[in-house]
Amino acid sequence: MTETTGKEIIIEGVDTRELYGAKECYLQQIVAMHPKLKIVARGSSLKVLGAKGDVERFERQMAGLIAYYDRYGHISKEVVEQSFAAGFAEAAEQAHKSDKEVIVYGNNGVIVKARTANQRKLVDLYDKNDLIFATGPAGSGKTYTAIALAVRALRDKQVRRVILTRPAVEAGEKLGFLPGDLKDKLDPYLQPLYDALNDMIPPAKLQKFMEDGTVQIAPLAYMRGRTLDNAFVILDEAQNTTLSQIKMFLTRMGRNAKFIVTGDVTQVDLPHKSDSGLVRAMNTVKGIKGIGFVEFNKGDIVRHELVKHIVEAFDKQDESRTPKGGQGANKE
Repeated sequence: MTETTGKEIIIEGVDTRELYGAKECYLQQIVAMHPKLKIVARGSSLKVLGAKGDVERFERQMAGLIAYYDRYGHISKEVVEQSFAAGFAEAAEQAHKSDKEVIVYGNNGVIVKARTANQRKLVDLYDKNDLIFATGPAGSGKTYTAIALAVRALRDKQVRRVILTRPAVEAGEKLGFLPGDLKDKLDPYLQPLYDALNDMIPPAKLQKFMEDGTVQIAPLAYMRGRTLDNAFVILDEAQNTTLSQIKMFLTRMGRNAKFIVTGDVTQVDLPHKSDSGLVRAMNTVKGIKGIGFVEFNKGDIVRHELVKHIVEAFDKQDESRTPKGGQGANKE
């Protein structure tokens, strides 16, 4: 006679809403794959009833699925099927073979990988340098790739926190008085960074990270006086910093820190474009060991296909306006 047993599996450290899928589609798939077991979900626990051997096998494979999600932040119907058909080890190995270029698995099936040569160069430079300057046009993926590297470093426990910053400079507009508290006033400047994080970290986990300081998003002015140890720090829109500001930022680097500076030297929003310190800072530190440089171009643009043509059109217009001798209004 087959021995029947019951088991309560406690799910810890994982958002069950993400693990079970939209409208519990993955949970329903799991239940359908185990007709001999009675599986009931109750909040953060699963109650399983059936033959002892089947229950024990289910527990091992469920642990594998949870470990997969905890590592990659991504679940799909294929992952569920592989995990319960062949076990977590085989599924994970298959994932490594098929997705070598993946940086992180994001939310809702988003796969973040290096999609262009310069994005791949940025990923490669990360392994060899503690400070990287990544410059290039809008839409080339420089900031998005940098944030993906930061999320991966946090996931792999290479750093203890991720700090994203940018100067609070208006893009050619005077917005005047903004209502709300200080956070409400600053959030519009930092929204692009929130957008990228929301693609890569489950909402409940991101909220927890924001609350406990594991992930911080702040204007550049808040960096003064800090020493950033065990941190992955990204300065975005660096073309809108003065030389003294970027010097202040670079000298925040502490022990076991990774810094990436991103910017587009053609989109300076400072009142006087010549005040931008990004190019001067790069020229100053060029040649120092441990600092890498990657320059993105129009071929790296991964937004709507029209963006590439728009950038080209504006570049041509700027070239036509630049006097012979190269002393254009935007030249530093």
